[in-house]
Order: sequence, then C-alpha cells, then structure tokens
Amino acid sequence: MSEIDFVRFLGILQFSILIASALVPYQLDWKRELGGLPKLHYQMYFIYGGYVVLNIIAFGVLSIFFATEIASRAPFPRAFCSYVAIFWGIRLGLQGVMDAKPYLTQCWLKIGYHLLTIIFAILTLGYAYLAVF
Repeated sequence: MSEIDFVRFLGILQFSILIASALVPYQLDWKRELGGLPKLHYQMYFIYGGYVVLNIIAFGVLSIFFATEIASRAPFPRAFCSYVAIFWGIRLGLQGVMDAKPYLTQCWLKIGYHLLTIIFAILTLGYAYLAVF
C-alpha cells in the first residue's frame, strides 16, 4: 500500500467511527437519561457532540481528498497529522477510564466497542507515523 493510499485508508476509518457515533444517543438513551438535566446542559451534550463529529468529518475529508499533500510530509501536513494523532490518542486513552461495561449488553455491542478501540489505535499510530517519519 502506498502512503497516499494509507492516508486515504485513515480517512475512510474516520467515517466508520461516525457510524458508531450515530448510535450513541440511542444506545445510551440520551433523551431519557439526560432529560432531567437543565435545558442548557442537555443542549451542550449535543453541541459538543456536533463539534466532535465535525472534526471527524474534516479529518476524513482532508485525508481522502488531500492524501497526496499529507503524504508529502511538508510542515503543514505534519502539523495536521500531529493534531489528528493527539485527538485520537486522547480518545484512545479515554477508552481505559470510561465505564462502558453496563451498556455492552449484547455481543455486537462488545465487538463494536473493541473494534472502535482498535480503530482508535490505528488512527493514533497512523497519523503519528505520518507526523514524525
């Protein structure tokens, strides 16, 4: 696989995470669970979630459509890759402290959770590689 193809692969992985992201409000029953919060707090969950989703979309779009530039290892693409590696590295680290077990009630949810952890690791290491080497 060429480096350009690798960058595009990482971009596609970003979009696979959005599938899981779309399931979160329903699987965690946000409407009921967060319904007792003040309206502003409830709205903030969706606002913050929206910002995260927009970042992931941007990472994916930029990685797919600007793969040649990212693979060039120029200073700006290295900075972009550093940011994305840090973003996913933080998310990967959060996997270790989040208490998701009570919500992993079905086999497909457990598999999905572990698959997400693998994807977070691939994204972290992949973008770190592009930023450093």
